[in-house]
Amino acid sequence: MLFSDRYSTQLTSRVKRCLVIIMERDLKSRGGRPWSFDREKAVETAMRLFWRHGYEGVSIGDLTKEIGIAPPSIYAAFGSKAGLYKEALDRYEEKFGSLDVEPMKTGASLAEAVRALLEGAARAVTDPDRERGCMISSGMTECHFDHAALAREATSRRDAMREQIAEALAPFASKTDARRLARYLSAVMQGISIQARDRATRAELQEIIEETVAGLKARGFEEWSRTGVSTSRSSPPPHKRGGPKQP
Repeated sequence: MLFSDRYSTQLTSRVKRCLVIIMERDLKSRGGRPWSFDREKAVETAMRLFWRHGYEGVSIGDLTKEIGIAPPSIYAAFGSKAGLYKEALDRYEEKFGSLDVEPMKTGASLAEAVRALLEGAARAVTDPDRERGCMISSGMTECHFDHAALAREATSRRDAMREQIAEALAPFASKTDARRLARYLSAVMQGISIQARDRATRAELQEIIEETVAGLKARGFEEWSRTGVSTSRSSPPPHKRGGPKQP
């Protein structure tokens, strides 16, 4: 297996060198004139392809066919398929991927804030005017070892989203609790994204949300409000400590 991976890496490197030679020859034959294509449109098209099929599911051939340019132009403009993927991720974040935590700020309790977050995520990943799922949540979760740097880039963006959630939970919980809950909710959101890619309906995703909120309520999270914050996730609300309230 190791020999196969090394051979694959060497072959990929040779192919890239050949493409560089082709690009240089092509550029000279055209008197140094740059390739003419709409870069913005190319990034937009690539974003849609990567969003729909994932990084590994899109080949250079797929990209050139949909964008309408030759492989040398891809490498000349973006350096590599990975370079184009990074720009596609940036475009996605600009247009769709900015996590909307504003609805969480209107919730009077943590349960309400969580519901607002998850329902917003479910609406986004099932929007009929978009591709299914979240490109950041679902992207690069599995990839060849050659693309480890690109996977770290996607992980970094997911980490940033998780930090946003933790910050939005700050009015309801301690810093430690907020981070723990943010990690849990991030996992739920990733699951919602994958389910959406598998064509789950909005109603089916709502069932996941209801189960999540019910689980939080069962553990006493429902009583975490902006005016009464629990200091420990393992501790129930103050009036529940030591058993039920006395009459």
